[in-house]
Amino acid sequence: MSHSNTTVFTNPSTFILLGIPGLEVAHVWISVPFCTMYTIALFGNFAILFIVKMEPSLHGPMYYFLCMLAVTDLVLSTTTLPKMLSIFWFSSREIDFSACLTQLYFIYCYVVMESGIFVAMAFDRYVAICDPLRHSTTLTNPMVAKIGLVAALRGSILVMPYPILARQRPYCRTNIIPHTYCEHMAVVKLACTDISISSYYGLFVLLSVHGLDVIFIAISYAQILRAIFSLPTKDARLKTFGTCSSHFCAILAFYIPMIFTSLIHRFGKNVPLHFHILTANIYLLVPPMLNPIIYGVRTKQIRGRLLWLFTHKRS
Repeated sequence: MSHSNTTVFTNPSTFILLGIPGLEVAHVWISVPFCTMYTIALFGNFAILFIVKMEPSLHGPMYYFLCMLAVTDLVLSTTTLPKMLSIFWFSSREIDFSACLTQLYFIYCYVVMESGIFVAMAFDRYVAICDPLRHSTTLTNPMVAKIGLVAALRGSILVMPYPILARQRPYCRTNIIPHTYCEHMAVVKLACTDISISSYYGLFVLLSVHGLDVIFIAISYAQILRAIFSLPTKDARLKTFGTCSSHFCAILAFYIPMIFTSLIHRFGKNVPLHFHILTANIYLLVPPMLNPIIYGVRTKQIRGRLLWLFTHKRS
């Protein structure tokens, strides 16, 4: 394949992922915390799935949604980390054009799915605290399955235009992507035609999905906090707030890096490229690592089951 800037190739056979431009000499050192985060994410999320499966007392809506979150985090981190580490360790920078678009699709699909799961978890906490008598009849197992299916379909359908539009464009600038993974705008910017449709659609997905999800979560927690502060005693308020504190921490771990990365991407024109790429990677790696830690530490049932497993194993 020609690497000339003037050659037009509608479907390039490969793209070249540079990793983190400007920090090539530090790639091996950067890989250490990234690999550590990935290992923790794998162990933690598989542990959540195992504990919920083995413990009958955890077979309820909150923990079913937590399992959906764990699966989403496993797919999201595994979609990016193995290729990233191969760039850092072995300088394996080539990625097939179709594989690049597949990676792009899975990243954004599962980011949208994760946002939808957080909305579902907020709704679960809202019903459990504000209308506890109807919780078991509202969030039945079939209803939980339907909510999970809607979250999956929403992500799959809304993100589908990303790879479709990217595949239809001619590429004539270069096949070099200054990134560690196939980030949407980094790929379409290589096209030699107008990319405004892809840019505007990406902004539409960002605002319509994450914007609306944040609004729904904020409304749910406003109602939850109002119900909590109306309780008669301090102990009752603390105990009730403790049932949703894990979810609240996980929301912050997901949305704060996402908002920060989006602001840098759209308004940080003077921000160094390597800083932008590092923040984009942290956004994809930190939530999958933190979510099982947050729920393992803050959720009494999961923490107790983990301690029982380790002590039982030693005995």
